[in-house]
Amino acid sequence: MTKQIFDTLRPSLVSFALLSAALIPCAALAQEDQPNGKSFVDKFDKIDSGRWYISDGWNNGPHQNCTWSKKQVSVEGGRLQIKFTQGKTGQRDYACGEIQTTKTYGYGTYEARYRTATGPGLNSAFFTYIGPTDKKPHDEIDFEVLGKNSAQVQVNQYIGAKGGNEKLVPVAGSADQGFNDYAFVWEKDRLRYYLNGKLVQEVTDPSKIPTHAQKIFFSLWGTDTLSGWMGKFAYSGGPATMQIERVAFTAAGDKCQFPESIACKLN
Repeated sequence: MTKQIFDTLRPSLVSFALLSAALIPCAALAQEDQPNGKSFVDKFDKIDSGRWYISDGWNNGPHQNCTWSKKQVSVEGGRLQIKFTQGKTGQRDYACGEIQTTKTYGYGTYEARYRTATGPGLNSAFFTYIGPTDKKPHDEIDFEVLGKNSAQVQVNQYIGAKGGNEKLVPVAGSADQGFNDYAFVWEKDRLRYYLNGKLVQEVTDPSKIPTHAQKIFFSLWGTDTLSGWMGKFAYSGGPATMQIERVAFTAAGDKCQFPESIACKLN
């Protein structure tokens, strides 16, 4: 995605979640600011309100054709369900879902197992972000599956609102047809992206590696205007759904959180 689009998109995010007043010392991480979240694994038996905040009642700008709605985020059958559906919400004709952590996380391993939504003009995203809403520079690390071609995932990162690091990675069988494992390992001097356990992108240029602790997000949204990037929007007539089975964060130096974790294989 271009810098111009993201400058519009992310800074307009509104988060009502309050950060913990007591920051956890992580001197070994040597980050520009310290995270306040610990290692965890969440299999979504329920939505833990202490860990997650559901975006509700706003949108990220004129490019987004839906309004964030807490009604579009739920847990069913041990999976987090994030939906995009038709329904007047504010000034938009569609409602969409987003969930974000209440805490920030730093260097370590981030991984999620999920199935993306189907439909051109939709974006199924697993990413980390911090920015002006939290009185920080815009840093971001992304996995985004664009509905115009669910047979690939775009990886990307932003440092101080500067992007341009996009890479498209093939997803065997298509990301919307089954569950896949997406992970990235974020270190001070290296950033590695993994798809189903395979390394698909490695970044070692320090100027292209974020340094600020970030929140973890899952989101599903649509557009009528960014057709060149996401495809020409066409509503299918029924809800589109992104399903997440598991998400985990393993801080640098901590033990891995579950047997299949990339952190177990790399340590």
